[in-house]
Amino acid sequence: MLCTRLTNARFLTMDPDHPVAHDLGIWRGRIVGLDEAVTSLPAHEVIDLQGATVLPGFIDAHVHLAWTGFKEKTPSIAGRTGIDEVLAVVEEAVTRKGSPGAWVSIAGYDQRALGRHLTAAELDTVSHGHKVFLLHDSGHGCVVNTAVLDLLPAGTPHDSGFLAEGAMGAARALRLPYSQEELAQAIGRAARTCLAEGVTACAEAGIGGTLFGHSPVELGAYQLASEKGLLPLRAQLMVSADRLRPVAAHEADGIPRALDLGLRTGFGGDRLSVGALKIYTDGGMMARTAALGSPYEGLEHSGQLQDDPDVLADTIVDGHLAGWQLAVHAIGDRAADVALDALERAQRLRPRPGARHRVEHAGLIRPDQLPRFARLGVSAVVQPNFLRYFGDDYAAIMGEERAPWLYRGRAFLDHGITLVGSSDRPVTDGSPLRAIQFMVERASESGRLIGPDEGITVDEALRAYTVAGAFACHWEDSLGSLTPGKLADLVVLGDDPRRVDMSRIGDIEVVTTYVDGRESGKSAS
Repeated sequence: MLCTRLTNARFLTMDPDHPVAHDLGIWRGRIVGLDEAVTSLPAHEVIDLQGATVLPGFIDAHVHLAWTGFKEKTPSIAGRTGIDEVLAVVEEAVTRKGSPGAWVSIAGYDQRALGRHLTAAELDTVSHGHKVFLLHDSGHGCVVNTAVLDLLPAGTPHDSGFLAEGAMGAARALRLPYSQEELAQAIGRAARTCLAEGVTACAEAGIGGTLFGHSPVELGAYQLASEKGLLPLRAQLMVSADRLRPVAAHEADGIPRALDLGLRTGFGGDRLSVGALKIYTDGGMMARTAALGSPYEGLEHSGQLQDDPDVLADTIVDGHLAGWQLAVHAIGDRAADVALDALERAQRLRPRPGARHRVEHAGLIRPDQLPRFARLGVSAVVQPNFLRYFGDDYAAIMGEERAPWLYRGRAFLDHGITLVGSSDRPVTDGSPLRAIQFMVERASESGRLIGPDEGITVDEALRAYTVAGAFACHWEDSLGSLTPGKLADLVVLGDDPRRVDMSRIGDIEVVTTYVDGRESGKSAS
């Protein structure tokens, strides 16, 4: 007997052998058959989906769950456009924090809305003896007050209180880590938000590190969240490369640096597992720290690398030698050169054709870099909603020649490069449907077309959030398509993205989701 039969729906399976179905059978959390193979079988429960469209659950291959959950509960200055208005929000948050000298965190900081960066001196006027930390929305910078600057190591670079990249990491290191219980609650909040938007599996993009980590025992917080029933979707955890340390492994292993006990990609189960090693090569476009081959339009600099190129390359090579899948953060084209050079060197030293290394963001990729991606078998993990919401700004700072190279779609596919959809939530909106709409029409919120030749079909965009996401996370045997034998993770939509006008794709209702064959919010029967 089936546990569940879902009927009267349009199942877009993403499986070329059986692309559309009307019935789907589930037994013990897995898909056991489609259409005639299950219509006559008895089932404990038959659910009439009343003509809805059903897809494999969306996979967000690059998300920050803990950061998202904390941001939801943090005072925010998002939308404020005046310095005085921002300072008033900061002062209100400081006033609510009773403990003298306590840390006060503020979310939503973006200098573009203000026309310039805030300064430590300005924050000092409303700090009242507290340590104030405003995190840039990109995650690649912060503004702090003098009370924080005075605690930083001598020589830490800053611009009147604005700290970027490694300097920001130094400020984060001053704070006590979050408890595992706090982290578990934050992870749970974010996971529920993802699930409501049709995401049933995700890759957490970096735990335990200086830039985006929250605790040296952060993996344990995900275990705690899972044990407490706070993690309603599948999570794969990327580990920050700064957790690697030299090891005295056997010379035959050829492993110069590793995590304790040799932990690497693939450890864990189908609900919680260890994914790629996350390596940062540059910053972000919002903070103007993405490393470009030539300067930003209107600025006299071209961003920055996270470290000396040789140091970055050595980390990439060591991670490869230790058996990790690598997720290399590279937004600017100069950073992509560093990543591709190192990945090529790594594969030359120890060929691993099935490693499935990834470049996270691939925000600005020159035409000459595309064949290198293809030759190395590197996936491009992009965030389409960046251009949907920030595209006007990004196109302006790249200039006419480079703007069409931003967050490509068609060029990656035409070169045989696996194109993977993701959000980088909470940097911007995490909705896969709104991202899919952008991938097709390439229009920002203002209606500006950005690299229109990079537009792809709806089917190709859906594939980026299902089949390609599963491939990038080594989940293709269990997720990504509605194929018998795979896990029963599904998203039920109010309309068919392939049939509505492309300008309406982002507004399609997510009716519900299923994980392991169970509707979200319902327990096992």
